[in-house]
Formats: sequence, structure tokens, C-alpha cells
Amino acid sequence: MLFLLPPSETKASSAYSGATESSLSVRDVALSFGTLEPARMQAAELLNQLSVLDAPTMMAIDRYTGTLYSAIHGRGLKGTPTEFAHLNDAAIKRAKDVVLIQSALFGLIPATGLIPSYKGSASTKLKAIWAEPHQVVFRRLEGLIIDMRSKQYVALAPIPSEIETYWLDVVLEAADGSRTAMNHFNKKSKGELIHAVLNANQLPKTIADLRSIAKKAGFALEQAGRELTLVVSYSPPKAN
Repeated sequence: MLFLLPPSETKASSAYSGATESSLSVRDVALSFGTLEPARMQAAELLNQLSVLDAPTMMAIDRYTGTLYSAIHGRGLKGTPTEFAHLNDAAIKRAKDVVLIQSALFGLIPATGLIPSYKGSASTKLKAIWAEPHQVVFRRLEGLIIDMRSKQYVALAPIPSEIETYWLDVVLEAADGSRTAMNHFNKKSKGELIHAVLNANQLPKTIADLRSIAKKAGFALEQAGRELTLVVSYSPPKAN
């Protein structure tokens, strides 16, 4: 089972607690999925980011610092004991094998791929660059895919229909059973699910396995065909 994530708009500009930066640039390291290299150069030119190809690099799972990735590492609010929480080495090793990230600049990369800090996000002008090359890459992947990307990134690189893929959405369920779509906390919940997966006793192989991990993390996971719904239960604040 593979988990496909979007990148984060916010990125670490340098090393921080738990994350180290390498002096090697992306020109010095070989990013995975080498067939994407021509498209990567096109994207760098289009986004005016050629200069960052010579900049220091950091693992993507550390470089991205938005809500989704903070939740993956288990970070809490500023001033809390978990403010600087970071995945342990065993979880990082697992992430290398099962977590993929699709960026606007580099396309599909593993979570541990070394990338620089850069500017650029999903836009329709990038689809002409990324859509076709990713078709080849997706067909070479092994295992079912849990697609947790935002719709903008899905549009950049659609997954071929013959590949077993499950789109995951997040909803908030109130005490009366009513449900609403989640916004900011959508990313947080997805990150918490990935955190639970990377710290589980065994990596999930089936949707039933994933449902069990989600349950232990405090979520319900429902399936309707190729669509998954992660259900977050709303707990009203207790009266003083």
C-alpha cells in the first residue's frame, strides 16, 4: 500500500530540530523516478526555479512544514512538549517505502527524497508538463494507492484508471450524526493518519488493515467503491 500526498506551501529554509540539511544539491543526488528528469527541468524553467537546483537539500518529509507534515511528525502547538516532535528513524525508514509526494517542481518523489527549498505550486500551466510523464511512473508502482492529494495536484498528474487507487476525503461528524467537510483540519487529520500508519506494528496491506489503524488513531474509515472517508468525531468543549 502506497500513500500519495500533496506537498506543502510552507517549507523549511534551513535545518531545524530533528531535520538536517545536506550540502548536496539535486544536481548531485539522483532523485527517484529518473524518467521525470526532462519534465523536472521544464518545470524549473517555467517556475523560474533553476537556481534552486544548486541549493542545499533536505528530506522532503522534513522540508515541507505545513499542517499536514506537522501532523505526520506529531508536532503540537508552540510551547507544548511536542512542539519539536519528529518521526523516529524506524518511521522515516517506513516512509521511504510507502509515502510518495507529488510536488509542482519535482513531480513524484519518495518522502525521503532530497529537495531544496523552492517556490511554486500547482497550476494549470504545469499540467502539460506533468500529466503524461507521470502515467509511465504510476504504472511502474507496486501496490494499491491511497490518494490523499488535493484536487489541484490530482489534476496535474491523474492516476491511470486501471491502477487500484482509493481517493481519501475527510469529514467532521457531529454528535447528531450530521457531517460537514473539513478545511484546515482536513490536512491535520490526514497527517495524523499517516503518523499512525508509520508507527503501527505492521504496515497496512489492505483497506481493512488501514481501517484498523485508523480506528486506533481515533478515526472511523468508511469505504464506498474507490472512495474512502476518514470520519473525525466532533467533541464539544466541556463546560467549566
